[in-house]
Amino acid sequence: MNYIYKEKKKDAPVFVLLHGTGGTETDLVSLAELLNPAYNILGIRGNVQENGMNRYFKRHGEGQYDWEDLEFRGNELYEFIVEKSKEYNFKMEDVVLVGFSNGSNIAIQMMLQQPESFKKAALFAPLYPADASEKHDFSNVDVFLSLGKGDPIVPESESLRVIDLFKDRGAGLTTVWVNGHSLPQEAAQQAKKWLGNV
Repeated sequence: MNYIYKEKKKDAPVFVLLHGTGGTETDLVSLAELLNPAYNILGIRGNVQENGMNRYFKRHGEGQYDWEDLEFRGNELYEFIVEKSKEYNFKMEDVVLVGFSNGSNIAIQMMLQQPESFKKAALFAPLYPADASEKHDFSNVDVFLSLGKGDPIVPESESLRVIDLFKDRGAGLTTVWVNGHSLPQEAAQQAKKWLGNV
């Protein structure tokens, strides 16, 4: 997997940056710098291609996930992060997942598959179009969600499903609503405020 690692400060938390469809491992670096410039950065490029665009897992169409591939890729990405944690000497509990769109979706998958591993996530424009059956205890997990009103890709009912997914598992939850399928400055600033408080 293509990736970048930027160490700012030894033993600082690590942002794991997960881009949207068509993005690269550097897409969310400026967002990470805004959220906390002292945190280390691991940006990972999705290794699935869709019409020449990078993604983290296959799909059959907009909002129609290949669930088998999602499960496989979720494990693969998790193992890659664990491998990098050993290589760069950081702890998994110090990881903050930061995702946009497709990156948010694989982040949710990893959190469901590895409920003990991730404690913080800032997810922008997420979509997880299924009711997850396992009721993990997320009471020690803090999540920031940026959701879109009038999002052409994620219907509002699906944004509410993502809220419920975390709420039903007892996660600490902060939500902000923005316009469309986007990551505007206002959402980034709210995420920065959230991160400073958790």
